[in-house]
Amino acid sequence: MASLAPASFGASLAAAQDAAGAQHYPEGTLYILATPIGNLADITLRALHVLQLVDTLACEDTRHTQGLLRAYGIDRPSARLVALHQHNEAEAAQAVVARLAQGERVAIVSDAGTPGASDPGARLVAAVRAAGLRVLPLPGASSVTTLISAAGLVADGGDAGSGSSAFVFAGFLPSKAGERDTAVQALAQEPRAVLLLEAPHRIEALARALAVLGVRPVTVGRELTKQFEEIATVPAGALADWFAADRDRTRGEFALVLHPVAASGSDAGHAEGERVLRLLLAELPVKTAVRLASEISGAPRNALYEAALRMRKDAEAD
Repeated sequence: MASLAPASFGASLAAAQDAAGAQHYPEGTLYILATPIGNLADITLRALHVLQLVDTLACEDTRHTQGLLRAYGIDRPSARLVALHQHNEAEAAQAVVARLAQGERVAIVSDAGTPGASDPGARLVAAVRAAGLRVLPLPGASSVTTLISAAGLVADGGDAGSGSSAFVFAGFLPSKAGERDTAVQALAQEPRAVLLLEAPHRIEALARALAVLGVRPVTVGRELTKQFEEIATVPAGALADWFAADRDRTRGEFALVLHPVAASGSDAGHAEGERVLRLLLAELPVKTAVRLASEISGAPRNALYEAALRMRKDAEAD
């Protein structure tokens, strides 16, 4: 979470009241409230207003949410915060439904991002809808769309209008190695872009598993919207080496997007090797980039080394 003083949001709270206060907020409604994925300034004015308005906040972690509220200068009694997480969601959902049935406004928040998208919330929403009660979503920051927007997802041989912007959200892959490998094999058959999420203690294992995808580009988003945000694109086959080249790269929270599968017959042979090499040179030393590009694409190492020197010379001339 970004470290911004509560006083920084005083004007925002007033603006939230002015911008959103006159809108209709029905009672007996569950509000799906997206919170920032890192930078506290990414909160919306409507979210700030609803955080102050609702009777109860259902939280993935009440301590985390209380800290978030304090950062915005919002004071809510702990009694108005109830825990709703992956271990108690089914039971807690029924308690929330009971509150809604009594006419309360309830908002659900996760630790970061949108509840129900890889975070708790989906079971609660299903229970509320089954009870015939209203659900009202408030959009906000998302690691999914943040990374997609920065990845430049255009399939080789295609263009931005050819359907290459389609993507599949896969979220977290299984934690067990065998199940994760099976999931990756399935992803290899998916021609569209695929968005993955991963925690720091499993990111290197995921990188090794993705190596079977070879030259398929992967854009890594680390600590998105935070102070040490890093976004890089490397071939899947070189992803583990990219992490190993700098231990700081394994720190933080991760979103990754597998780029669309290359169009059939494009970038074969040496051309493919140069395409991979260009990606690697942006992150790795020349010798390492050449070796990996040769292993991944099958192109001759000597030719790739000459190409690397040419690319570096052209870059210096720009």
